[in-house]
Amino acid sequence: MRLLVTGANRGIGAALVDAARAAGHEALAATRPGQGGDVIFDVTDHAALARAAADLGPLDVLINNAGIIGPARQSTLDMDFGGFRETLEVNTLAPLAVAQAFLPNLRRGQRPRILSVSSQMAWMGYAKSDRIAYRASKVALNKVMQGLATDLAAEGIAVGVVDPGWVRTDMGGAEAEEDPSAVARGILALAETLTPARSGRFWTWRGQEREY
Repeated sequence: MRLLVTGANRGIGAALVDAARAAGHEALAATRPGQGGDVIFDVTDHAALARAAADLGPLDVLINNAGIIGPARQSTLDMDFGGFRETLEVNTLAPLAVAQAFLPNLRRGQRPRILSVSSQMAWMGYAKSDRIAYRASKVALNKVMQGLATDLAAEGIAVGVVDPGWVRTDMGGAEAEEDPSAVARGILALAETLTPARSGRFWTWRGQEREY
């Protein structure tokens, strides 16, 4: 399996690359310039995405992992709107742009799949308001990827979103519940088993379907 993982310089992304390589897959770490990846681009730079895709060759799996937590002020009553826009650009718009850019590579791959890392904070039944820019960006990501699954169904390209839980990373913090290596192995297992029949759904990292 040949896969590309964005945001692979640290956290879940780095753990995904390590897990995939340990399992014998060809894992390509996509990072921003200066972060030492195999494929270099900023996920918000559409021209850079096009250049990277042109040189990459076939892909079997794309994992959209790159993301940000958003601005310090992101309450509905005190919003940094510039930071909110940036959060949407990175967490919602960029995964779609990355998917579009690398679709030609996926179409040349074996059983192509796209998996995007979402969040438990995107669940509409979880009515908290902290980190609302982040929450909103992940809700929007889920809907965008659901739509992409619908549009790619005729081609047999499976698309899913995954909730990684609360993970001990720079973003999640030291008190988080989940080990990034275990989460990475679970996400990789989900990527391996994602099929068109299971497309368009929201999964936990343990492989259970969850509500949007």
